[in-house]
Amino acid sequence: MRATLQRVTRATCTVDGELTGQTGPGLLVLLGVAPGDTDATARALAAKIAKLRIFGDEQGRMNRSVQDIGGGILSVSQFTLYADTRGGNRPSFTAAAPPDHARALYHTFNAALRALGLPVGEGVFGAHMVLDLTNDGPVTLTLDLD
Repeated sequence: MRATLQRVTRATCTVDGELTGQTGPGLLVLLGVAPGDTDATARALAAKIAKLRIFGDEQGRMNRSVQDIGGGILSVSQFTLYADTRGGNRPSFTAAAPPDHARALYHTFNAALRALGLPVGEGVFGAHMVLDLTNDGPVTLTLDLD
C-alpha cells in the first residue's frame, strides 16, 4: 500500500461539479493499493498516518500529528501511484490492485482513520475527480508499506 500525503490548510474533491469530500487543516491522502495488500495493511497505514508528526509545534518544528492538531483528512483513491514508467512513454498500471480489491481496502483504510477519531472526507472510487487544495509548507511525503 502506498500513500502520498500533502499537508493542507484545506482540500476539496468534486465529481461532476458536486462536492464529495473536504477537509480543513489536515491532510490530503492519495491512496494506492497493491494486489497483496490486506485489511491489516490498510489499518497499519491508517495508524501510521494518524500519528505521523508533520505539523508544527510552538517552535515551528514538525512535532505534532494530525490527531494532535484536531485536523481532518481528505482521502482519495489513486491507482496511478503504482504507475510503472520504465518502458516507453505510456505508464503501465499492472502493479495496482484490481478495482474490487482496491475499493474494499480503500473503505477499510477510511474506516480505520475514523476509528482513530479523525474526520474523513472521501473522493469517489473510480470517478474522475477534481481536487482543489492549498498545500501547507509545502509538505508532501510518500509512505510505502510494500
